[in-house]
Amino acid sequence: MAAENHSTVTEFIIGGLTNRPELQIPFFLLFLGIYSVTMIGNLGMITLICLNAQLHTPMYYFLSNLSFVDLCYSSVITPKMLVNFVSEKNIISYAGCMSQLYFFLVFVIAECYMLSVMAYDRYVAICRPLLYNIIMSHHVCSLLVAVVYTIGLIGSTIETGFMLKLAYCEVYVSHYFCHAIPLMKLSCSSTRHAEIAATSLAGFDIIVTSLTVLVSYAFILSSILHISTTEGRSRAFSTCSSHLTAVGLFYGCASLMYLKPSTASSLASVFYTTVIPMLNPLIYSLRNKEVKAAMQKTLRRKMF
Repeated sequence: MAAENHSTVTEFIIGGLTNRPELQIPFFLLFLGIYSVTMIGNLGMITLICLNAQLHTPMYYFLSNLSFVDLCYSSVITPKMLVNFVSEKNIISYAGCMSQLYFFLVFVIAECYMLSVMAYDRYVAICRPLLYNIIMSHHVCSLLVAVVYTIGLIGSTIETGFMLKLAYCEVYVSHYFCHAIPLMKLSCSSTRHAEIAATSLAGFDIIVTSLTVLVSYAFILSSILHISTTEGRSRAFSTCSSHLTAVGLFYGCASLMYLKPSTASSLASVFYTTVIPMLNPLIYSLRNKEVKAAMQKTLRRKMF
């Protein structure tokens, strides 16, 4: 019976953000604007880093990869959400739903680890400045980025694999994209193994990445406090402020999404999946003197 139910589910209906028709067009315009800024901001950040030699450092290499991850995981969700705002039926195929879940997990896991790698980079820069170029060599940076994407692929493959084994009896997904938790509620087979896998993987990722960030910044804070001059402390802290803001937003929204039910969780989920990818390039460009200087130099070069 389970296999029969599984074979008959060829598509899902996405619940979306709202059932009120009068809000569909305003939401479409709002999220179209957010997605446009996300695309321009992240592509602009990647291009800026590629074009300016002074930004060819480990910190900006990781930042360009963070922009790529933000660009991708926003693109996994937002375009389909925009289509749903102007469609009568918010339908997604079974294969499309599982693909959306898979790639969302790849990039959201990669984002967690990329932020922790960036924290480690700041730790080496501030606590081991004389050894920075040796420790954070091009080979090491490339290896760290490869590990980040590999972890994302492995984690996503495991969780999506369990979701593919489930038999689905219902088709209405009470969410605005194919997320694992609402999909499990549609299953008529046991979701025990899928739930264990999802909880274990999420717990492992959160513990490893948050501990890396916390330990890195504990050492950074200790080093900053040992700097004798106020100017030196201010300069050291300024190199971390953008990253701290990005980490705070990401983990704050993730915590609300998974730990708080109801409306707060839904709003945090929207912020987490659509707004944060837009804010990251703005945070790094507005709060970073080197990025602003490179931007002005590039604009001058284009104008003259």
